[in-house]
Amino acid sequence: MTQNAANRVRQADIARKTNETDIQLSFHVDGSGNSRHDTGVPFLNHMLDLFTKHGHFDLQVKAVGDIDIDDHHTVEDIGICLGLALKEALGDKAGIRRYASVFVPMDEALAQVIIDVSNRPHFEYRASYPSAQVGAFTVELVHEFLWKLALEARITLHVIVHYGQNTHHMIEAVFKALGRALDEATSIDPRVQGVPSTKGVL
Repeated sequence: MTQNAANRVRQADIARKTNETDIQLSFHVDGSGNSRHDTGVPFLNHMLDLFTKHGHFDLQVKAVGDIDIDDHHTVEDIGICLGLALKEALGDKAGIRRYASVFVPMDEALAQVIIDVSNRPHFEYRASYPSAQVGAFTVELVHEFLWKLALEARITLHVIVHYGQNTHHMIEAVFKALGRALDEATSIDPRVQGVPSTKGVL
């Protein structure tokens, strides 16, 4: 591993403004679990808090979106911004572990997240929820958020909800597992020399 990989500050700030949303996002890979989220979507705020805390990241999100229509554009665009921030923060990915597979239980629910920081965007999602809503939040937006995160971060992301009875618990397990898996996959391994690929580049 190069000295730069060990000492580089892995942080990025992303701004995205469209006719539908206005988002300011700051992401620090090597953080301490500090979060400040104002998205206009309370359930997403809660999930981002869990992701940040269990991934030991620092994440700040300020989003203004057309939630008077619905939450779709806001949730989607935050996923886009987080993916862009992750990609930028990791740079050439020198020294990272690259892979992770994490199971997280939440009471009766069990979720698994598998990540390859591969520079090849791919998303697989295996989840069947008992309800289509959690409060005012539309459950199908979990897929939208994760898909756009994987696409813009250029990672391979597999998410499996093995079982559960409470939709809130099942989604909560997903976001906790996402945080823990991303933390592990992006952590610096002193045994890794350069980029963890036989190609020599990710």
